[in-house]
Amino acid sequence: MPRSGRIRFVALFMSLFVGLTLVSTDFAEARRGGSFGSRGTRTWQAPAPTRTAPNPTGPVERSMTPAPNAATRQQQTLGQQRPGLFNGFGGSLMRGLLIGGLFGMLLGYGFGGLAGALGFLVQLLLIGLLVSLAMAWFRSRRDPAAAGGAPFGGNGFGNARTEASEAKTRAGGFTIPRIGGGASAAPVSQDITLDKADLDTFERRLAEVQKAFSDEDHAALRRFSTPEMVSYFSEELAGNAKRGLRNEVRDVHLVSADISEAWREGDTDYATAAFGYESVDFMRDRATGKVVEGDERLTETTELWTFVRPRGGEWKLSAIQGA
Repeated sequence: MPRSGRIRFVALFMSLFVGLTLVSTDFAEARRGGSFGSRGTRTWQAPAPTRTAPNPTGPVERSMTPAPNAATRQQQTLGQQRPGLFNGFGGSLMRGLLIGGLFGMLLGYGFGGLAGALGFLVQLLLIGLLVSLAMAWFRSRRDPAAAGGAPFGGNGFGNARTEASEAKTRAGGFTIPRIGGGASAAPVSQDITLDKADLDTFERRLAEVQKAFSDEDHAALRRFSTPEMVSYFSEELAGNAKRGLRNEVRDVHLVSADISEAWREGDTDYATAAFGYESVDFMRDRATGKVVEGDERLTETTELWTFVRPRGGEWKLSAIQGA
């Protein structure tokens, strides 16, 4: 094969690889579960990391709880979901250039030799730089108020106890931080300690909510979840039915669990638990019974579930966050 032909082949292969990687990444991100519900005054701050969910998790994305103020919420969103070169407008432009270059090669244009390939890469870098500068300028014009404000919920990850300073106890597979009268995240929020009965309830709720959702049992969902969560579940079930699909979830098995946060606001208690669990989760066609999304194999999921109860009442699911 002539030298120019080998160069063209390598360039074509690299473009195909990058293009398919971007497409597969977008598809994987589109299939991830959402983050929805309410965590009281901590709705818009990130839960503390745990052994089960050690990676940083952003605040709830979809909630009926009002954000503290628009400027602070915009600052949090920019800080956690900052668009990069391959996201948003820049990503669309880069994909268009890659696809255009690929078709150009297939039709005999561009990448005519090593100089052409290097020239194309230089063009991509220059355009990427211009796109980044333009996006930064648009953000500064759109969000001037968020430039110097302090982030909401000053404790955030900063109030997570270190291994040396926290006394822990184990019960029912959970790791529970024992909180001694330290400073709370906000004047209306006070840390509390849970007992084994609470942890057993959380483990049951995991299986009960999954079964109720799979059975499309709205009455059971109302027993185990807050009205806000029921509205989100009902919306998803209605969307599945409109597509002629049914989401089946079974064989839920808890692998690991621990408590991220537990606190009290007035007469209401909250607790956020990190769950690592296995389940069979797939979509089935309602008419034919054929599995059309996923498969009937066990998969592992890590999520943060927040529960709420009035003083002396029962725990109900109030938020779910992917971890």
